[in-house]
Amino acid sequence: MALVRLDNWQHRMSEDMRLVDYRPRTQEAYALAMRLFFEHVGREPALLTEEEVRRYFLYLRDERQLSPSYLNIAVCAMRFFFLRTMRVEWEVFDLLRVQRGKSLPMVLAIAEVWRVLGVIREPVRRMALTTIYALGLRLGEGLRLEVGQLDGERLQVRIAMGKNKKDRMIPLPRPLLLRLRHYWKHERPASATRLLFLPARGDKPFDESTLQKTFTAAAADARLQKHATIHTLRHSYATHLLEAGVSVRTVQEILGHASLRTTEVYLHVTTDSGERVQDAVDRLMKGLLDFGDTQEAPEPSTP
Repeated sequence: MALVRLDNWQHRMSEDMRLVDYRPRTQEAYALAMRLFFEHVGREPALLTEEEVRRYFLYLRDERQLSPSYLNIAVCAMRFFFLRTMRVEWEVFDLLRVQRGKSLPMVLAIAEVWRVLGVIREPVRRMALTTIYALGLRLGEGLRLEVGQLDGERLQVRIAMGKNKKDRMIPLPRPLLLRLRHYWKHERPASATRLLFLPARGDKPFDESTLQKTFTAAAADARLQKHATIHTLRHSYATHLLEAGVSVRTVQEILGHASLRTTEVYLHVTTDSGERVQDAVDRLMKGLLDFGDTQEAPEPSTP
């Protein structure tokens, strides 16, 4: 067993996670899970036994009755730490399994999406959340979006280094392009940075929690009866494309899913493989034109 002291295990594990290029959020989740484990057992890593790992997992599952999602993070974190950082191979890691329910994602109707977005008064946050829905983005992808990623001539958006370090091209709805042109000209805070969405002060992206709180407040103001988060916008976008006749394979490519099985959870209707994606997204996003002045403005350019 590698000699790792209790006071430097986190540094060693952090280095190992960076070596395998785990995402920052994954690193944070694993580090927290292991910190809670060490606080519970109160022993040096080199002195721990396989039995203590078994008892801790049973403690989380049976006594604390934690959710499958948390249990899965704890198992993955312990498996990584002991197998990769400590270089020990215990049989218990072949036994640890978490049965996760296969619940369907929450989906909003198109009218519900417009209702929630319509009550947001702060223009930058409203435009950011509108864009996240209209392009089917993950929250981080939307916050990092730059003007140079938009191709108004080809009606495409290039999402650079998304999940799993993959680039992808997605269709840019014409109504969204008009809204973004107006936003860039009249509402975006002055800045030398190329980011589309910025707080009123500063040149760094919004903190994710800021938009999450904005969305939660807007859902309450809109009297939305469903439990929705910002990621619900992405679920809704995928489902609305399928219902508009876009094939599941095309939706997989737009969302950047590695597996078709991930996309198939959104499959609500039989789709026509001969659809035109651009016509579909233009039709779906025409409600964007109802949010005020959409007069033609110049193409977004670098400030």
